[in-house]
Amino acid sequence: MSDLFDGAEPQPIVPPRTERSAAPGSIPLAERLRPRTLDEVIGQHDLLDAGKPLRVAFESGQPHSMILWGPPGVGKTTLARLMADAFEAVFVQISAVLGGVKEIREAVEQARVAQAQGRRCIVFVDEVHRFNKSQQDAFLPHVESGLFTFIGATTENPSFEVNSALLSRATVHVLKPIHEADQQALLTRACEALGAVAPEPSAATRLIAYADGDARRLLNTFENVVRMVGVQTVIDEAVLERCLGAQLRRYDKGGDQFYDTISALHKSVRGSNPDAALYWFVRMLDGGVDARYIARRLIRMASEDIGLADPRALRLCLDASETYERLGSPEGELALANAVIYLAVAAKSNAVYTAYKAAKAFVQQDGTRPVPLHLRNAPTALMKKLDFGRDYRYAHDEADGYAAGEHYFPEALDPPPAFYQPVARGLEGKIAEKLARLRELDEQAKKAR
Repeated sequence: MSDLFDGAEPQPIVPPRTERSAAPGSIPLAERLRPRTLDEVIGQHDLLDAGKPLRVAFESGQPHSMILWGPPGVGKTTLARLMADAFEAVFVQISAVLGGVKEIREAVEQARVAQAQGRRCIVFVDEVHRFNKSQQDAFLPHVESGLFTFIGATTENPSFEVNSALLSRATVHVLKPIHEADQQALLTRACEALGAVAPEPSAATRLIAYADGDARRLLNTFENVVRMVGVQTVIDEAVLERCLGAQLRRYDKGGDQFYDTISALHKSVRGSNPDAALYWFVRMLDGGVDARYIARRLIRMASEDIGLADPRALRLCLDASETYERLGSPEGELALANAVIYLAVAAKSNAVYTAYKAAKAFVQQDGTRPVPLHLRNAPTALMKKLDFGRDYRYAHDEADGYAAGEHYFPEALDPPPAFYQPVARGLEGKIAEKLARLRELDEQAKKAR
């Protein structure tokens, strides 16, 4: 792979940070307030407080390759730049949205020039999950050789979006939305930078709720409001409504009213009241809640509160979610309304939900029990010689397709735990009848031995 980058002429080194020479008023507030030192960073206490992983990385004197995973506006780019500053490294930034092989080639060449000059190089790839497999693989030999330190930023789960080979060579640091108290401090900084009057507490609370943990969104929104009304205007809720209008809704994620309303929707569905469920669903849409969030919650309800009493509910919710993705708003909302009402009138059972939690708790506190010999796989002659799979009863060859009396748990678990207790509603009523009949056959088989 390295020959892909041979032959290019060395380019001049780009300093890790350029001075902001433009007039202050022309630079967005979020950029003007970008931290210059690690101590100026607001939020991410789990990573940056004394003794925490990223703080230790900065203080170690040895940068390491990493992937910064978190939502927008939480400091991924800032931390990458600060690491370049801390180690006096050349900082090369690539956008995976706009870049490709050409940009990767140029980054590698800059790293080679830096190495020849005795300097470190940090290659920062924003939205790294947008690179395909071959593009991600292009970094591997250079990360392994130490040519540069790789830092990737992603808003998507790196377990699914980043190649395992690259993932194994980088430490994943999870960044969280900025807490409300930290956003309050950021808002204070913004007022000082703009020379603006601090917003009233209720207005500040609504701005922070609207930002949804995104520092950049908070600063951009506040700056826009100040530009519209002037630095000497006291910003209250009425001013926000006038400036932001439909953007500033009543159920912004993170507020108590948001969670109260989704709770009311969930409980109305569980309580089999379609009218109330539809009311809360529409209230959430009217409040500006992302319909995709509601779709995800409906899928959860189908698994948690309906389960096998009506397996069609889960499929219908998935179809409704896909329909919304295809049609968008407002047409796609009708598909979600169908799902809401179906869930409300469907037979209810949390038996699978309860069984799963019970099985999970049992396994976590139990030891690692060996798999019984008759249940083990035996693909080789040696395994067969060791009795793997011996005496296994093939259920399809048994009467009624059921090997009565067969034991499928580890041998020491006798009698085995009964996690799943189906209810007598919907399809689970039939499942309960079948399981009861199979237990009778098990008992008869035991007595016949």
